[in-house]
Amino acid sequence: MSKQVERLQESEKGTKISIAVYILMAGLKLAVGFFFNASSLIADGLNNFGDVISSVAMLIGMRTSRIPPDENHPYGHWKAESIASLLTSFIMILLGMQVLIDAIGNILNGELTISNPLAASVGLISATVMWGVYRYNLNLSRKTHSKGLKAVAKDNLADALTSLGTSVAIFAATFSLWWIDYVMAIIVGLIILKTGIEIASENVFSLSDGFDQELLAQYHSSIIKIEDIQQIVSLKARMYGNNIYVDITIVVNGEMSVQTSHDLTEEVEELLFKQFDVMHTDVHVEPLSMHKI
Repeated sequence: MSKQVERLQESEKGTKISIAVYILMAGLKLAVGFFFNASSLIADGLNNFGDVISSVAMLIGMRTSRIPPDENHPYGHWKAESIASLLTSFIMILLGMQVLIDAIGNILNGELTISNPLAASVGLISATVMWGVYRYNLNLSRKTHSKGLKAVAKDNLADALTSLGTSVAIFAATFSLWWIDYVMAIIVGLIILKTGIEIASENVFSLSDGFDQELLAQYHSSIIKIEDIQQIVSLKARMYGNNIYVDITIVVNGEMSVQTSHDLTEEVEELLFKQFDVMHTDVHVEPLSMHKI
């Protein structure tokens, strides 16, 4: 089993945990929110319900990513995770808009929130649980280099913050500060929108072959230190799912043997893998005579 597939399998654990927690939290919040007419708690529950859908889509994307290459996909299916993450961001954006619309509707209709310790406690419990899930998924995403799981972790953090805000709103109703519930519902919607837009932007950048220029500069400064490399004519990189693909053209002494130049390409590949976790490197070698003025 390849290292990439092992990472995807490890990432799936975090997504499965998120799905289970979201189902539990969504059911609890919606039930308590409707019973006590807590609009911010209902908004938070709807958010969690949407998270169930997006997390399932992410899990499907992760599993699709590790399907072996076939005739129609000779490079594999690694981009499926990025596509799933992009789909997740669209779901979050739509859900955030719906929460905002509902919050504004409640304000116009003049619906009041009834303070209840149980409803507030649900928000606090959810905030604590989601913070724990966020920390677990964030650490796991760093370990597995999974952008999909990183997106899930961002969603977990947004949920923790919004659940905390929900509790504040319900407690505020005790002091007749009913308007705070509406404010918090709007904040929930805005947080969901912001997170969705950030995830969408990151994945569009990756899927359109955008790459971190600072990271490219680090590659360059490390490779140029290798003995026998005279110049680096071209250095490009792109993301294929969570895997980094590098294309590089190096210049060497034209009298170098084929075996020596081959060994040099292997050295470049090994350096990028060990220092930067680059999974695939394509090295093209050219003689110095081609670049002399």
